[in-house]
Amino acid sequence: MVQRSSGWDPGRVSRGSRLHAVMRLVRIEHTLFSLPFAYAGAVLACLECIDARVVVLIALALLGLRTAAMAYNNIADLDIDRANPRTRNRPLVTGAVSLRDAWAAVVVGSVLYFVSAALLNRYALMLAPLLWLMAMAYPHAKRLHWLPHLHLGLVLGTVVLGGAVAAYGAQASSLADVLARAPWLYVAAVSLWVAGFDTFYAILDMEFDRRMNLGSIPARLGLRGALWASRLMHAASIVLLLASVPVYGLGPVALASMILASLLILYQHVLLARHGLEAIPRAFNINLAVGIIVGVGIIVDRLAAFPPLTSL
Repeated sequence: MVQRSSGWDPGRVSRGSRLHAVMRLVRIEHTLFSLPFAYAGAVLACLECIDARVVVLIALALLGLRTAAMAYNNIADLDIDRANPRTRNRPLVTGAVSLRDAWAAVVVGSVLYFVSAALLNRYALMLAPLLWLMAMAYPHAKRLHWLPHLHLGLVLGTVVLGGAVAAYGAQASSLADVLARAPWLYVAAVSLWVAGFDTFYAILDMEFDRRMNLGSIPARLGLRGALWASRLMHAASIVLLLASVPVYGLGPVALASMILASLLILYQHVLLARHGLEAIPRAFNINLAVGIIVGVGIIVDRLAAFPPLTSL
């Protein structure tokens, strides 16, 4: 099953303008990948609370947080990326982006995030520092323990929480009231799904992480252990996704999206079992579709006001 490690790296940049290099640094396109999580959290918490202002501010807050976190991630990992042959074409390593520009992205992104949270509601602003710290702490996780994949999963899971707070916060009577309205089942499903695909992605750096004494599930458990850990996390995520349909009173569109997403998650592991490490880029990229399918399915289901499956 084991094949040679791929040199594939989604963060590499080989040509383009300074602006293009900065956009690659923060993976600007992945903001679109994250937005459905936030909007799904919002419609599950309080569809009637959402207007155009909330929609725009959620997008701006997420753009700001991701820009700050991704820029800081590249800064914090610069020494590691320089030493890893697979990441030698990343913008900070090649000099396509300067440290000054990267720090500017951190500052601008953080300001945009906190201002957007303040304009949403007081509970969004109250929780904003916690979510910011979780995102900014991620690059340090692998230096402290061998489960950074779960940390990353929680960061993406809190995007769902953030959407719920953004939508319902202005109507809430207390912080406890806000947290009670959050779709925690969906938060957990997203967290485990992200942790699962980040675990098999980390197999590419398994030997490097061991040499550098960096924490990861592949470095700790080996190839076989990492694949099984990824499978178990994805199996749990699928169960939670399907369970969320009756729990949140969702209808047939949401159910169809959950089933399709579950099949795509399973397909990733079929690819890995058949083709080994060379299938990691293909399996990893499938997740871009998974997040959009689930998030859009929930949003369309709520907007179309389909009757919940429990009442059919």
